[in-house]
Amino acid sequence: MSSRLFSTPWKIPLLAFITLLLALSAAQAQEVRKLVVHVPQGDPKSMQQALNIATNVPKALGMDNVIVEIVAQGPGLKLLTKQSPMAERVTSLAMQDVVFSACGNTMDAIKRKTGKKPELLEGVVRVPAGVIRVMELQEQGYSYVRP
Repeated sequence: MSSRLFSTPWKIPLLAFITLLLALSAAQAQEVRKLVVHVPQGDPKSMQQALNIATNVPKALGMDNVIVEIVAQGPGLKLLTKQSPMAERVTSLAMQDVVFSACGNTMDAIKRKTGKKPELLEGVVRVPAGVIRVMELQEQGYSYVRP
C-alpha cells in the first residue's frame, strides 16, 4: 500500500505542495520589518536615542529588510526643524531612506503662538497629525518604539 501512495498520480501534487511550502517559508524569511519611532518630547537625549534607533536597526537587520519612520510631534518637532541641533544627522538619515514625519497640528499651534511656521528640514514630510500617523502605521503592522 505504501508504494501506491507514491505512485505517479500523487507525485505531481505532492511535489507541487512541497514546492509551495518551501516558497512560502522563503518569503516569510525575507519579510520586510517596519518600525515607527515616536518622538513627542523635546529633550536632546530622547531625540538622540530616536536617531540611534533609526541608525542601528537597519544595520542589524540589513538596510533592505526594514522600513523606519520617525514621527515627531509636540516639543519633539524641534528634531525635524532647521533649528535642530541634530539637523545634519536627520538629513543624512533621510537620504538613507529613513522617513521623517512632522505633526501638522503641532506646526499649526506653533504658527498661531509665534506667528511663524516652523521650517522643516529637507526630506521631512508634514502629516496632518502625529498621533494619527502613528496609529496608521501600527495598523499597517509597524512596531512602535518611544525612546
